[in-house]
Amino acid sequence: MSEPVTSFAATESPLVAAPDSPLRSMIAKHRPMAMQFFRFGVVGTVGFLVDTTVVYGTRHWLGLIGAGILSFFVAATGNWFLNRIWTFRGMGAGRLHHQWMRFLAANAAGFVLNRGAYIALIATVPLCVAYPVLAVAAGSIAGLGVNFTLSRRLVFR
Repeated sequence: MSEPVTSFAATESPLVAAPDSPLRSMIAKHRPMAMQFFRFGVVGTVGFLVDTTVVYGTRHWLGLIGAGILSFFVAATGNWFLNRIWTFRGMGAGRLHHQWMRFLAANAAGFVLNRGAYIALIATVPLCVAYPVLAVAAGSIAGLGVNFTLSRRLVFR
């Protein structure tokens, strides 16, 4: 005789299965912000590609530090635009250039973390000089949480 088939719901933890469970309400409460963070990460990935492309395209002309600073502003501008039309659609107000300047100002702490990690790595790790994409990636990860939080609270509220 075969074992009775039980549904997945019947085997779930009571903390999740109950409609009024604390875990379920916490997930429901934070789902919109989690989706924003996911979209912010997707936009950040596009920004990472732009950042890397500009670094590789200008490093022989500007040097790695100059290329890294230019690429940050190019990528940040693209990220602001994509976050405005997708991640935080309908949030934030005011003139476009004011919002763009608020975005850059709010992300100044992220800039310090991002470019600080980038510069530290290209100054101390020969592998990052040969493959600047590694330093760009480390910088992007370093600034992610701060940039999301400040963008959400100060720019797109």
